[in-house]
Amino acid sequence: MKTHSSSADSPRNRLFLPALATASFASGPITVLGALLLIDIGNTFGTSVSVTGQIYTLYSVAAVIFALLTGALSIRFQHKSLLLIGLFLMAISAAGCFLALNFFTLLAFYSLSGAGYAIVNPMAFTLVGEQFPLGKRANAIGLIVAGGALVYVIGAPLIAVMSGYEGWRFPLLGFVLPILFISLLLAFLGLPATSDKRQASSEAKPNSSPKAFFLNKSIAACLTGDTLRSAAFVAIVLYATSFFRQRFLVATDSASFILLGGALSYVLGSLIAERFVSRMGRKSSTVLTALLSGTFTISFVFVPNVWISMILMLIASWFFGMVASSANSLILEQTPGLKGTLMSVDTALLNVGSALGATAGGLALLYFGYEGLGFVLGTIGIAAASVFYLLAKDPTMPS
Repeated sequence: MKTHSSSADSPRNRLFLPALATASFASGPITVLGALLLIDIGNTFGTSVSVTGQIYTLYSVAAVIFALLTGALSIRFQHKSLLLIGLFLMAISAAGCFLALNFFTLLAFYSLSGAGYAIVNPMAFTLVGEQFPLGKRANAIGLIVAGGALVYVIGAPLIAVMSGYEGWRFPLLGFVLPILFISLLLAFLGLPATSDKRQASSEAKPNSSPKAFFLNKSIAACLTGDTLRSAAFVAIVLYATSFFRQRFLVATDSASFILLGGALSYVLGSLIAERFVSRMGRKSSTVLTALLSGTFTISFVFVPNVWISMILMLIASWFFGMVASSANSLILEQTPGLKGTLMSVDTALLNVGSALGATAGGLALLYFGYEGLGFVLGTIGIAAASVFYLLAKDPTMPS
C-alpha cells in the first residue's frame, strides 16, 4: 500500500499535469480557426457561410458518437493509449484540412477533430482521477479546464495574424500541427503506461457496475446539470460578441477584445475554483457557481450601459469557468470504478448541451431579442444549479 500511496501522491514524473493541460489546449485551435476564418474557407471552396458552417455540424456529430464509443473502450483499454489516439486523430484532421482539395474532403477531415476531442477530453480527466489523491484533483482539473480555454486567449490572435500572411491553411501548418505534435510527445513521455488497477478496486462502490451506473440518481443529475450548464454557456461563447456589436455598435476589432477578455476571465475562474471546492465542497461550489453564472448571464443583456454590461459579461464568464471546474470535480467522483465511461458520456452530453443552447438561444433571439436570449439561457443555467442542488450527491462528503 505504501507504493500505491507514493505513486498517487506524486504522479510518475513532472510532465504528467503539463501533458494533460497541453492536450486540452491542443484540442481547441482547429475549432478556433474554423470560427475565425469561416468566410475565408468558404471563399476557397466557393461555398456560402451557411454551407461552410456545416463543418461544425459534422464535428459535433462525430464528437457525440466517439465520446460514447470511448466510454465503452475505456473499460478495456489503457487511458493513455486512448488519449494518444485522440491526439493523433486531431493531427490527421489538421493535416487533411491543410491538404484538402475540395469542400467534401475538408468536411470529412474536420470531423476527425470532433472525434479526437471526444477521446482526449474525458481521458484527461479520467487520468487525473486515477493518478491524483482526492485532495489534489480539483486543482489539477482546474488547470486542464484552463488549458482548454487558453486557446482563445493565445490561439485566436496567433491564428488571425498567421492567416494574414498565407491564408487560412497557414495556421494549420504553423500553429495547429506543431501544438499537436508537442502534445503527443508530452503525453507519450509524461503519462503512465498503465492505470493503477488497485486504486480502482480499493475505491469501488455500489455504483461502479455498468448497470448501477445508468440507474444512479446522482449520476443522472450530474449529467443533466452539466448538459444544462453547457447550454447556458452558449450565451457567452456564441452570442455575446454579436450582442455587443449590434446593441452597442461596438467595432469588430473591439468586439474581438471583448471575446478575448471573456476567455481570460473564464481561465481565471477555472483556476480559482479549487479554493471554493476545498472550502465548500464539490456540490456546494458547483451549485453556487452555476447559479451565479446563470444570474449574470441574464443581467448583462438588460443593462443599457456598454461598460457595465461588459463587466457583467466578464463576471458571468468568470463563474462559467468556476462551474466548469467544480462540476467536473463533482462528476469525476460519482463512480470511481467507471471514471472513463462517465467522463466520456459527459463529454457527449456537453456537445448536446451546446447544440441545445444554440437552438434555444437562436429562437429566443428571433422572437424576443437579446433580452429574451439572455433570460432563456441564463434561466437554463439557474436550472442547472437547481438540478445539482436537489438531486446530486457528493460521494466524498459524509452522508
